[in-house]
Amino acid sequence: MEIERARDDLVVAASAGSATIVIALLSGVAGVLNVSTLPTLAPLVVYAGYLFSRKGGPYGSLDRPRNWATAAVLVGVLVVAAASVLSV
Repeated sequence: MEIERARDDLVVAASAGSATIVIALLSGVAGVLNVSTLPTLAPLVVYAGYLFSRKGGPYGSLDRPRNWATAAVLVGVLVVAAASVLSV
């Protein structure tokens, strides 16, 4: 694997993993939210989509690791927002 590709994978994986951990901590440890298992894992689905889309080219102008990482964090934020609205 090329070092640049590994760095890109790490950025997307760290973003998706961080979002998942934050949701799990808010739900389980802090007890702030009540989020079930599948929504908690939603940012990891974005990472899986990133991995499976890397099977060759051509890649579009929006198909960048930064955008995938942003999408993973955005999905995490949406899960937290939906859980906070639905728990009220």
